[in-house]
Order: sequence, then C-alpha cells, then structure tokens
Amino acid sequence: MGGQRSPVQIRAPRPSPYPFPSPPLLRQTLFTLLLLSEVEPLSESERIAELYAKHINPGLARLMKFAGVDGVEVFAEGVWVYDEKGNRYLDFLAGFGALNFGHRHPRIVEAVKSQLDKIPLSSRVLFNAPQAELASELAAITPGKLQFCFFCHSGAEAVEACIKFARLATRRRKIVAMKNAYHGKTLGALSASGREIYREPFEPLLSWFVHVPFGDKEALAKAVDEDTAAVIVEPIQGEGGVIVPPEDFLPFVRKVCDDVGALLIADEVQTGLGRTGKNFAVEHWNVEPDLMALAKSLGGGIMPLGAAVGTQRVFEPLFDRPLLHSSTLGGNPLACAAGLAALKVLREERLAEHAAEMGKLLINGLNSLREQFPDLIADVRGKGLLIGVEFANEDFAALTAAGLLQRRVLTAYTLNNPRVIRLEPPLIVQPEHIDQALEAFAEALSQVRNLVSVLA
Repeated sequence: MGGQRSPVQIRAPRPSPYPFPSPPLLRQTLFTLLLLSEVEPLSESERIAELYAKHINPGLARLMKFAGVDGVEVFAEGVWVYDEKGNRYLDFLAGFGALNFGHRHPRIVEAVKSQLDKIPLSSRVLFNAPQAELASELAAITPGKLQFCFFCHSGAEAVEACIKFARLATRRRKIVAMKNAYHGKTLGALSASGREIYREPFEPLLSWFVHVPFGDKEALAKAVDEDTAAVIVEPIQGEGGVIVPPEDFLPFVRKVCDDVGALLIADEVQTGLGRTGKNFAVEHWNVEPDLMALAKSLGGGIMPLGAAVGTQRVFEPLFDRPLLHSSTLGGNPLACAAGLAALKVLREERLAEHAAEMGKLLINGLNSLREQFPDLIADVRGKGLLIGVEFANEDFAALTAAGLLQRRVLTAYTLNNPRVIRLEPPLIVQPEHIDQALEAFAEALSQVRNLVSVLA
C-alpha cells in the first residue's frame, strides 16, 4: 500500500451576492428537474419534416409547413389516404393525375405481386413478354395508326423520346410548343414547357423551340413551316390552369402539321387513360397524333411507367438502329405487368365513361359554389375529372386549398397558374365522395370570405 494521502482541504464557500442558489447549484437543480420532467418527443410529422429540411430540401419543408401540411402518409386505399395519427383524407388530387385507378387497386396490386414472384427486372438479353404484350395493348387502344412503343419511367422521359423521334423521322430541328405548357423539367422537356419561372434559371435552353399561345390558330400557322419537325401540345393544358382549347384548335393543329409534313406530338401524360371522360383527350376532337407521350397512371398507380407511342413512319428510322435510344430499366416486367392490369381495369370497369359522368356532377356542384361566391371564384372549367377552379387572385386560391386541407381534402394549385386549384380525383370516385368534397369546398370558401372581410 502507498503512503497516507494528505487530508482534503475544505474551504467555506463565498457568500453569494444573489438571493438564489449559486450558479453551480442552480445548474445542478435545473438538470435534476429536467431529468425528472417528462420531455415531449418530436412528433412523427415533425421528425420527418426535420429530415426533409436536412436531407431533401429545406425550402420544400417550409413550403409544406406553410401550406398547413402536418401529417405523414402511412396508408392509402381507394380514394382515401391515412396519416400517422389515423386521420383520413379524401384524395381529390390523385398524385397530380398518377392515380386514376385509386390507391392500391386490388387487381393491379395482385398483378404486380404475381410478377414479382416471377421476374421483376429484365435480363435485357431475352425477350420480355409483359413489355411486348403491353405494347400490343397500347397499339390497340390508342387512336389512329399509333403502333410502336418505347417504354421509360416518367412523363418527362416520354416527352424527350417523342422529341428525339420526331427530329429523327423528319430530319428537321424545329419544335413548335405552346406558351404556358408543361411537359416536364428535363432539359428537352423544359425547353418545350412555357413558363419562365422554371425555364430562366437553366437558360440558355435548346434554341430550336418556338412557343405560340395555346389556342391561337393564326400564331400557330405562322410558326409552323417546312423546317418544323413537330408541334407538341397538351390536348388540355393541365399545369397551365386546366385550359380547354377552342373546339376547332386541335383539328387545325393536325391540318397545319399535315400541310408542311410536320408531326403532331400529343402530350397525354396527365389527360390520358380515362381522365377527361375519353381514353385519351384527343378523342374529344377526333384527332390522330403521330406521337403520344404517356406516363403517370400508365403504371396503375403502383409502378413508375412511361411510354412514347408512335406510328410506323416515326419509328422506321429506329428499325436499323434499335439501340439508338434506350433505357436500362424502362419497360421492366414489373412495371409492364402493372400497365397491363391498368388497361384491363380501364376497359372492364368502364372508367372513362364513369369519369365523364362524375365530372358532370362535380362541375355542376362547383358552378353552384361559383354562384354563391362570385367574389372568390372566377371560373370553373374542365372535362371529365380534370377540373380547374380559377380564383380572383392567387391568395384566394392558396387560402382555399389550405382550408380544404384543414378539412382533410387533398387538392393543389396548378404549377403554371397559381390562381387555379385543380380537382382530379381517382376515376373510381363515387357521388358521396363528390358531395363530401363540395361540402368541404363550401366551408373553405366561407372561411376565406370571412377572413377577407376581417382584413378589409
């Protein structure tokens, strides 16, 4: 054992000038109280919002919080979405048109599960049966002479393929697009899109795109010439504010293209697969495009899936060079199984016809609200279940969307026109769901009117 330690010297503490415990004792007391108290943990939505801010985009997290989003989606079925607290939301946005068949349609889920047990991704060497069968089904259901398919994952990719195929087939460069159009945010698709807020940060974009006003026949006729490879158009502008063209516009686009040997590209990414009351929106005007871009609901609301569908004339230059444009995972068996099931559901459940019927019911109800709130609502328009409600200003639209969210009805404004709230529920929606949405809409409008009167 070692020697004895020196006795510990204990000094008397200095008197504190404060009438409360000295700082070390205060810190110890507060620490003890903190340990004994019940600390409120972060809620699940707060935790996820923090992860968004740290690892996805803090601006997006702030925007969602500002809009009143405070739930985390954990389960969905049919027209309903549930959050982590068990709250139920009526989905009248349908993933911006990606959920025409509703959430987790049982027939599509079963088809994907069955394919998953076989082969989910292609070897890329042997033939892929689901891809071939889906291409055949699309050739049968799309209008006119559309016959060949290139598969990808998204609408922007489908648009990119259509642009490349049109230039290859015509050996021309120029593409005529529409002002206020929305075709996606990849470089080529963005060059075709028509709102500066998304274009300007990435300029210079592709220089051979020309934009004309949607629905303006005179401007279109001046722009389309013998240097034009194609005109790309949404049959109904979705993100532009659900703008339905004049009745003679799309047939005129077809004629102008034919006169100079240009191709017509129909962007049906949002309008296709029954959304407007027809399988494809161009069918409202009996127009047959040379190329069609599809995505969103093509995957049945289960898998990401896009397609560029074209005529033989368009695809012929690819016959000798089939790998000139390709995608490693595009057209994989799992996604194509979902697409095949989706087309079967579309046909057998007559969803296009149902969308037309439900759309009339919803538009009539919204027009009644427009009569009750003429100070707030400027217009109601659309076809089938692609419907836009235009407000007197952006603030009214934002406040109404927030009020609908408070009442657990999911909607959103259109990207190119924030004055317009879009309503595009799943095509399986029923009259009782429409009644519930209209009731929430009326309450939200009353709330906005009251708020405006207080601030006036």
